[in-house]
Amino acid sequence: MVGAPLAPDLDPATGVTRLVAVLGALAAGFTDALPRHAPEPQTSAETPDRTPEQTPAENHATAQPSTRSAESALRESEAKFRAVFQTSALAIVVTDTHGVIMDCNDAMLSMLDRTADDLIGSVARDLVHPDEREVMSEVGRQLHAGLEHVRVETRLVRGDGDLVEVLVALALLRDDDGEPAYYVTMIQSLDEVRALQTQLVRQSLHDIQTGLANRSQFIGWLENAVGFRGPETLALVVFDLDGFRVVNDAFGHEVGNRVLTVVAHHLRSVFDGVGQLARIGPDEFGVLIRDPVDSATVVTMAESAVELLAEPVWVGEDGVGVTASVGIVVQPARGADAAELLRCVDLTVRWAKDDGKAQWALYDKERDQRERARMRLAASVAGGLEQNDFRVDYEPVRSLVDGSLLAVEARVRWDHPTEGLLDPQALVSLTTCTGMAARLGKWAIERACRDAGRWHADFGDATPVLSMDLTARQCQEPELVASVRQVLRDSGLPARLLQFELSEQLPALINDDQAEELTFLAEHGVRLVLDQVGGGNVQVDRLRRLPLTAVKFQGSPVYGLADGADPVEESAAVALLTWARSLGLPLYAAGVRTEAEARRLVELGVTGAQGPLFGSSLLTCDEVSAILGKS
Repeated sequence: MVGAPLAPDLDPATGVTRLVAVLGALAAGFTDALPRHAPEPQTSAETPDRTPEQTPAENHATAQPSTRSAESALRESEAKFRAVFQTSALAIVVTDTHGVIMDCNDAMLSMLDRTADDLIGSVARDLVHPDEREVMSEVGRQLHAGLEHVRVETRLVRGDGDLVEVLVALALLRDDDGEPAYYVTMIQSLDEVRALQTQLVRQSLHDIQTGLANRSQFIGWLENAVGFRGPETLALVVFDLDGFRVVNDAFGHEVGNRVLTVVAHHLRSVFDGVGQLARIGPDEFGVLIRDPVDSATVVTMAESAVELLAEPVWVGEDGVGVTASVGIVVQPARGADAAELLRCVDLTVRWAKDDGKAQWALYDKERDQRERARMRLAASVAGGLEQNDFRVDYEPVRSLVDGSLLAVEARVRWDHPTEGLLDPQALVSLTTCTGMAARLGKWAIERACRDAGRWHADFGDATPVLSMDLTARQCQEPELVASVRQVLRDSGLPARLLQFELSEQLPALINDDQAEELTFLAEHGVRLVLDQVGGGNVQVDRLRRLPLTAVKFQGSPVYGLADGADPVEESAAVALLTWARSLGLPLYAAGVRTEAEARRLVELGVTGAQGPLFGSSLLTCDEVSAILGKS
């Protein structure tokens, strides 16, 4: 059919109107073409004048080839025109000015279940349902009044008496004098148009790959469910496939699509008849359950689906399997907000992924509120830096031998206008996601080195070492070395007085190039300290990648040395610190609380410490200057 190829380009809401316009334009073009395919006799007046030099015989010889060529072209054009007329899937009728049918194609005969003998010579008006004839007469009057073509819906009577609802595009052809000559009518069955429209609507609301509803239809279901005529409660369940990109990258998108089809099948087997299922993202599936029995029942179904997804899809000898992180929201439905429900379930999916993937998480309103508060803070870090709300304070590191000030550890703090004094360390994971962690870290290095540069200018060799945390994210910065060296030049701080503390996980997180960058800094005098938080295991070969200048402990290796500590913890702390001494590096401790802990640390070779024993409050830049001035 003519309309079928137009399907991909028609909007479901306007498809019928546009299709009618196309048919009308086609009818107008058809009528425009008709006169060019009708031979016109040549009169004597049209015979070209002879020049005086041409004889009648010469003129005849010159005109004959031209005439034959024109006649040949005309026959070829008429043959093509007739082929289009007869083979068109669109019904076409040619009538004279009185409405008598002069010609029609096979599509017209098939539509009305009539023969050519039935139609040729009959009046077209008689094919129209009696109730519609006056409308068609008005159409004829509009054409005579000057319209090029008119489009209208009407009903035709078939040979068996049944009615056919059709779209009619009617055009009037005029002769050279502008007088009406004949009509050309193109007719499209409305059944076909509506079938096309139904197909378009389905395509717009369904996922081609899995046959499930798509995100647009799913959101429509959800918006309907939260209306005041919806269910009392609803459950929203979203399955987000874990690491599905690995499947596509390893086996190609064809295998990935096959896996998605299997996933859809498994989810249907669990939720068909219970909830409305849709594919709502490239690797996401959503289920809407109206009036679920309870949360536990929804969780049980989600667990059943996850178990089914664990079954491998065999691709040759490879069993390809996927896992899913599942977010579940069960809430009152009436008066709820669809967009807010989607936000809640997306957040819950992220909780499931953060908690280890391949599991489900149930929405928790209080946790959501806490996280949103943290996210708001993380998102406003840039504004805080712009408003100079951040500052750097310092925790003293004392010698366990004579109590002298060995170093100060820089601590970034946020003097928030409404939340008070905050420790940005609590926002590290979020600022890393927003990209602000690297910017905040660079700012902290610049500010702390500027303070330490002032101390060095005022107190020279009495200046303590400036110690700062350096994260794996900062190590990924390609300009780390250049940036640090520039800061040292600008601040006037010698490289030997700058010390970066590296977490115990960092050696395993950085690559060889990043390790070389740290080595380059060390070769230029910057100190590197391994912050062995809690005494976690760090592989020796990882330690050898970095030119460390010291090792620092806190947590159980320190608390295990307190009076009355558990003997097992004490034994573990002693063993760890004894092993650390074999590295031949200075040892430091953080979080030291009591004199008893300090004494034991000295016995085990620790030379410097920080913590509540040496004062609970952090020092400002000026307070550090005052301490140095007194010493």
